[in-house]
Amino acid sequence: MAIHEDNPAGDPVTFEFFNEIGIIGQLSQNRLEQALPGSLKLPHFTVLNHFTRLGGEQSPAELARAFQVTKGAMTNTIQRLEARGLIAVRPDPRDGRAKKVSLTDAGRAVRDDAVAAIAPIIEQLNGRFTDSQFEEALPFLREVRVYLDEARN
Repeated sequence: MAIHEDNPAGDPVTFEFFNEIGIIGQLSQNRLEQALPGSLKLPHFTVLNHFTRLGGEQSPAELARAFQVTKGAMTNTIQRLEARGLIAVRPDPRDGRAKKVSLTDAGRAVRDDAVAAIAPIIEQLNGRFTDSQFEEALPFLREVRVYLDEARN
């Protein structure tokens, strides 16, 4: 195990990798939430972004699993987004007790406004790092994400 000067504890490289991701996650989430427009919170934005990326409908349980949060936490987020008209909740046609959640046009617009609001953060990063640096990091990060996603309970 190699010890790097920025790793005086001599932690395994895999630990260092995930430690860096954790720190990056905390720092980026804090900056993003500060930049989000209005009363939009990061959990709200991530749900809107999730539906923008994937489209379709999902149940609250599927969303809770996707975000690795409790059903109660996801229900709270869904209720807040629904109250603002950013998502639609309807009964599941196959199971009247279950619900289906989808993005509304207003939700897509708020998500797009949020992306525009965080553009200065992206521009700062692009002033420091090149597109090719980000592109080089993506395949490995995606591979780790897919592995962890498939390995979760």
